[in-house]
Amino acid sequence: MLPNPQQFAKEWIESWNSHDIDRILEHYSDDFSITTPMIQRLLGNNEGTLYGKKVIKKYWEDALEKVPDLHFELLDITLGVTSIALYYKSVFDTRAMEVMFFNDEGKVEKVVAHYSD
Repeated sequence: MLPNPQQFAKEWIESWNSHDIDRILEHYSDDFSITTPMIQRLLGNNEGTLYGKKVIKKYWEDALEKVPDLHFELLDITLGVTSIALYYKSVFDTRAMEVMFFNDEGKVEKVVAHYSD
């Protein structure tokens, strides 16, 4: 079930900009996964994927600590059948696209992130 895309995007961006990890995690199911080149770069994880809210929470807490001025700016929203993709200005003036797949409860269960060079 897809949430309202504009409302979801607004809340998602605001939660990240608040740096409140619990507020951020409210968007995700307990067993969600995330695949991102950042995991490869920062953790040396060849798969680039982390699984489960507890593991990802620690990864994101560390990231927020390392980038205390993190601020995202939404640029565009695109829709799939069971997904929403957010295109946004990310850290270090990069551009990011996160494709988020939703479960039946409207929570993100899988994320695939892409970043500009």
